[in-house]
Amino acid sequence: MRTFIFFTLFLLVFFSLHYLFYSRVIKKLLVSDKIKRILTTLVGINFIFNILYVIGRYTDIISNTFYYIFSLSIGMTLVLFLYLILHEVLNLFHKTLKNVDLSKRAFIKKSGDGVMLAAATSYVAVAAYEGAKEPVVNVVKLEKFDFSIVQISDLHIGGLIDKAFVKASVKKINALKPDIVCLTGDMIDTSLESIKEIILELNNIESKHGIYYILGNHEYFHNPEKIIDFVKQTKLTLLLNENIQIDALNVNIVGVTDRIGYRLDKLQPDIHKAFKGCNTQYKTIFLAHQPKFIEELAYYTPELILSGHTHGGQVWPFEYLVRLQQPYVKGLHSLPNGSHIYVNSGIGFWGPPMRLGSQAEITYIV
Repeated sequence: MRTFIFFTLFLLVFFSLHYLFYSRVIKKLLVSDKIKRILTTLVGINFIFNILYVIGRYTDIISNTFYYIFSLSIGMTLVLFLYLILHEVLNLFHKTLKNVDLSKRAFIKKSGDGVMLAAATSYVAVAAYEGAKEPVVNVVKLEKFDFSIVQISDLHIGGLIDKAFVKASVKKINALKPDIVCLTGDMIDTSLESIKEIILELNNIESKHGIYYILGNHEYFHNPEKIIDFVKQTKLTLLLNENIQIDALNVNIVGVTDRIGYRLDKLQPDIHKAFKGCNTQYKTIFLAHQPKFIEELAYYTPELILSGHTHGGQVWPFEYLVRLQQPYVKGLHSLPNGSHIYVNSGIGFWGPPMRLGSQAEITYIV
């Protein structure tokens, strides 16, 4: 039922957006009817590709090559949305030119439309190029610890994040020879049955003192109980509102479930349960998928908080929308209580395989 509601809302919102682009932009272009028909056809094809993307996202009936093409259409839809906003701003400007000669107004209109079309094309091309790049290793120096930590987040296994991608990521992690590895949620983003072999590739991570994993919000959409049962059969240590001590490093690793648990009324985060029993003589690393969890820290002061969820904004300017919901979008930040938080931009992506103003990353804290 939830899937049906989502798909219906998706159709309504995306159809409305494409129709608005046709009625507000294409119909008002000062070009020939032939060009308008071509543009209308392209916008219609993009909407059809949006639908095929959703079908490919939740089934395995579409090959990865076509799924990649369809996923780019979601990025195109974001561009249409931005284009619409800018177009309406320019439209307001044109209304102030009532006393300007008609030919000059037409020239200004054509010039503005030409610049916007060129900018939109460049935006999609650059974002797709950046999205195709391999994850970089971001080295973060933090004097609080005398051992190394590798963090990855938001892998989103499923669709374009396949076995080859995970294998390559594991190889990069192992090259860093980490003392501990932390996976801060959204590892899984499709039905478990279709990706079990891919998840098992994470067993090949070489970490001296363990691999620690917490749930992100996307695990909740794909039968989290089943995911939990499966992960417990792997080398990954899943922390569900609990902690573990690594005596060799004098450190507590604390992990909570995701905040979406409050809304869904299942696997709710419990910070007090998570910190209960921590060795007060040890330093503490706190794993919380969403940076917003710092608002629930109360009197707990872990030396380091590792989060993800934001994708670093993934595609500019949407990071500004993320900032409305999360206190931090990416990178290392100091908190008033003396803690530090590092927000990973994600090793994978969600939706279109595009990035602009962010990088897919593996964090190496030394």
